Amino acid sequence: MYFLRKTRMPALVAGLSMTLILAACGGDTNNDTGETGETSRWDEIEEEGTLKVATSGTLYPTSFHSDETDELTGFEVEITREAADRLGLEAEFTEMGFDGMLTSIQSGQIDIAVNDIDINERREEDFLFTDPYKFSYGSMIVRPDDYSGIETLEDLEGKRHGGAATTIYMEIAEEYGAEGVTYENVTNDTYLRDIENGRLDAVMNDYYLQSLAIEALPEIDVVIHPDLFYHPNNQAMIMNQDNTELHENLNRVINEMLEDGTITELSEQFFGGQDVSQEPDIDFADED
Repeated sequence: MYFLRKTRMPALVAGLSMTLILAACGGDTNNDTGETGETSRWDEIEEEGTLKVATSGTLYPTSFHSDETDELTGFEVEITREAADRLGLEAEFTEMGFDGMLTSIQSGQIDIAVNDIDINERREEDFLFTDPYKFSYGSMIVRPDDYSGIETLEDLEGKRHGGAATTIYMEIAEEYGAEGVTYENVTNDTYLRDIENGRLDAVMNDYYLQSLAIEALPEIDVVIHPDLFYHPNNQAMIMNQDNTELHENLNRVINEMLEDGTITELSEQFFGGQDVSQEPDIDFADED
């Protein structure tokens, strides 16, 4: 098995400029002191009673539409709803592709994004993450007959890898010489069928998400590569760097939910009985 050292992680959001979203309200006056006050984004969120959230709606089981009701649900969707409720807010979801989420955070169109987003050092230069509530690692979906000709990560050179343009997994694949095939906000069956029919050789992504996708679509002849596990990682909510009050309040309720078992229950509900809020007990070998 292969472990990708963090020192090899390429820049994902280098060069993104920060947009301040503190809205000054010069007319607000403190009744006691007569001093002009300033309204923060958290003050606005509290007044509006709404937390604006970006998610894809296509990433099973973290953000998807129920077959029975067509309502948006999923592991992170329900964590967000519960967190918002504990803060006295209603979560308002906007569905979009991953590539638009970080831009929408910076522009102030949304407050947070939840979509199995990895915490990494480069993103932390420009954004705030809550404390993590999911721990995982990377895997690779391939064809079952010859694992798409891939035995090591180095064998990705010249192979066709599918995913959104700016995900960490696309960065990893391209670092190893794969040709990136960019998809917009598509569902799992599109990726899996394109591996089966040879349009793609591999899709690298989170192990838990990929294992559940394969389980949900048994008619598509693909497998998770049994020997290539890499990039241990964790996921959390992401927001504008200036939203410090929102960050503090979300951390408070997320830690309450971790302590009282709410997140474990949601994990077991959406991940087939597995508790993704605990770090996996896996021995990762160095790729060298």
